[in-house]
Amino acid sequence: MLVTCVGILVCDIIAAELPKVSEPGELIFVPSGINLCIGGHSANVSIDLLKLGLPKGEVSSVGAVGEDIFGDFIESELKKHGVITHLQRESISATSKNVILVVKGEDRRFHGDVGANRWLNPNHVRTILKNEKPSIFYVGATGLLGKFDEQLSDILQEAKGFGCINFVDPVAPYRHGWKSVVSALKWTDIFHCNNIEAASITGEKESEDAVDALIKRGAKFAIVSMGERGLIAATKEFRLEMPAFRVPVIDPTGAGDAFCAGMIQGIIKVARHKRLEISSLTIENLARILLKGQAAGAACVTAAGTTTAVTRKKVDELLREQGPAVLEKTLSRKKA
Repeated sequence: MLVTCVGILVCDIIAAELPKVSEPGELIFVPSGINLCIGGHSANVSIDLLKLGLPKGEVSSVGAVGEDIFGDFIESELKKHGVITHLQRESISATSKNVILVVKGEDRRFHGDVGANRWLNPNHVRTILKNEKPSIFYVGATGLLGKFDEQLSDILQEAKGFGCINFVDPVAPYRHGWKSVVSALKWTDIFHCNNIEAASITGEKESEDAVDALIKRGAKFAIVSMGERGLIAATKEFRLEMPAFRVPVIDPTGAGDAFCAGMIQGIIKVARHKRLEISSLTIENLARILLKGQAAGAACVTAAGTTTAVTRKKVDELLREQGPAVLEKTLSRKKA
């Protein structure tokens, strides 16, 4: 397997392009309609990877859903896109759902339940990891995965034993702190979070300080996304600051997952299906990988839904039209 994706699985109920959020008792019509979409890191990244050109049969999705129609919907959507599915069906909890309200010109408003995600069995994941031995082991939304979170460090260590590149993308923890994420950094090759999460994890308010703190705590390559301000990334040897692509924003839901998928595709292209160490990548390699991630994230926000607008054609178009300018404005330096 090229990529095994572990993480939350969610049914997103999205109302985008709203003129405003309704007042109590008021009815607001949604011009673009209300859509039911598959969501959650494990689903979004695996689907995006196939839409970006990875071959069917080389990407899998692992997660927990309920024994309900929403779980059926998630399974159907994953299989429709050609994702190998390893769904844990839970009778004690329903499939996670997220009601997302997107007002024009404003950030998303999430209203979610954790659902079956927090019952993901770490041994279920271990079995799949042992069988698939992927080139890249992606873990998304750790923080919402119950006992799996408690064993994250051990599972990532096992993945390293299989020669995997470990890619971790956390969210704010549910009913616990960041301890499991911090202790797992020493087994993490690529760590991605946003600036708010980075500040919470490290205690550093400035993203420049936070990304360095993540490296000091063990991550090999850390990336902090800063929305319209682009991103800052670092290894022990290098630091990169890259501006964002400029696109019309319809729905930013799933942009971070698309970014991760773009990065993963970039890594696979550099590795040419061979296993590699992050330390072997040059600063030029890292910049190109980040650029692919940024383009995929930018493509995502141009339509409603987490994976709707993420296509190889759209990403290639953005790279052709804006990529050279973004690279030209990228600041890089070698650390002393």
